[in-house]
Amino acid sequence: MFGLGLSLTGADFTRVARAPKAVAVALVCQVIVLPAVAFGLVMLFDLEPLLAVGMMLLAASPGGATANLFSHLFRGDVALNVTLTAVNSMLCVVTVPVVTNLAVHQFAANETGQLGLQFGKTLQVIAIVLIPVLIGMQVRRRAPGFADRMDLPVRIASILILAVIVVVTMIADRAAIGGYFLDVGAITIAFCVISLTTGYLVPLAFGVSAPQAIASSMEVGVHNSAIAITLAITVLDSARIAVPAAVYAVLMTPLATLFGVIISRRKIHREVAAVTA
Repeated sequence: MFGLGLSLTGADFTRVARAPKAVAVALVCQVIVLPAVAFGLVMLFDLEPLLAVGMMLLAASPGGATANLFSHLFRGDVALNVTLTAVNSMLCVVTVPVVTNLAVHQFAANETGQLGLQFGKTLQVIAIVLIPVLIGMQVRRRAPGFADRMDLPVRIASILILAVIVVVTMIADRAAIGGYFLDVGAITIAFCVISLTTGYLVPLAFGVSAPQAIASSMEVGVHNSAIAITLAITVLDSARIAVPAAVYAVLMTPLATLFGVIISRRKIHREVAAVTA
């Protein structure tokens, strides 16, 4: 999140005014549609309570920084990605506690212990998610050259940190690693594919340009699983809740890559047809 802040400026937020429809459609997909999709999948797959809460926490998490990379690779509007990430990272301070508490009430009300994001834990969410972003933005404002030089190293470090978080989460309950994928492999694949597809087709249906639809697809479909895992373990104090996000982190990259290849080819075919028509 500090690395995200290093890449953001005030212009990334004011850019909303230049592409309001694209931003609004993508945010509705991410903030409202995806939790509804996750809820439907949880009910369909009849997940156990803690895994159900983990799926909802994953659905509420903002887009990951990797979404910008995927958008760049598949000719999306990367500037729109940056704006969506900036806005949604602020919104998730509200949406994550709301969705998580509703999920706890719905699926895990009978679990022992203080499960859920009470006021004190909500402050922890703000500390983990928002404060590093604001610090990073302040560093960029005061030392833009340093922020630019640190962009690539911080991105690499973010990927390594995600890998470490996933591995540590798996090792914490290594006897059940195979069970992780049996428990939530199918639902996380379905959720990722539906997220990517929704993020692409819904904006197109509202007349958003193809590059913006690609950006939206990657932003909506590539979640910040590191945030979901961190909140599950450090705030909710449950490695079990972190399992869906950990499995998702492993499966997300190949699925997003395959989806990006498919929609890119579709876009190229449309461009060729338009030129030859």
